[in-house]
Amino acid sequence: MCQRPGEGWLTSVNEAAPRTVEVRVRAGAADGFAELYAAHVHSLTVQLFAYTGDLAVAEDLVHEAFCRALSRWKKVSGHDNPVAWVRQVAWNLARSRWRRIRVAADFVRRQRPQAVEGPGPDRVALAAGLAQLPPRQRRAVILHYLADLPIAEIARQENVAEGTVKSWLHRGRAALAAYLRETGKENGR
Repeated sequence: MCQRPGEGWLTSVNEAAPRTVEVRVRAGAADGFAELYAAHVHSLTVQLFAYTGDLAVAEDLVHEAFCRALSRWKKVSGHDNPVAWVRQVAWNLARSRWRRIRVAADFVRRQRPQAVEGPGPDRVALAAGLAQLPPRQRRAVILHYLADLPIAEIARQENVAEGTVKSWLHRGRAALAAYLRETGKENGR
């Protein structure tokens, strides 16, 4: 049975060359598979390394192709050239990997937020004016004018009488208007 990397069967030939792998196959279960693997794992890894540019990825692709060949060994061993079948599977896996990477990159690119202009001077002045209001007046103005809540809903939320909310709104609007007039005069408007 094929084993995954990290289970003690992986041995390095040297750091510059692709790694060789010891394949454990039950006796008689896959006659000729170990020989095919030993004869072609290095050359297939070199080919996939040249294609992917990543040795670890190339080794994983070749290993996966050989695992698939082993699981279908009765059929694959009947081919005229079993290594061609393994090579084709490895290349298909590499192409599938590139497609998945490209699709993921396209998705990420589409998910990027578009550049949004910063707030204009009027919005900055409004935010600064709201910051000048007492907290209750500020909440009332924001809830009524920005969140579109009716006075009755604001009164329930704040646990006060409707008349109190009307008073907050009146005072908040007056203070905000005075602040915006002063800001407009300072900015030459």
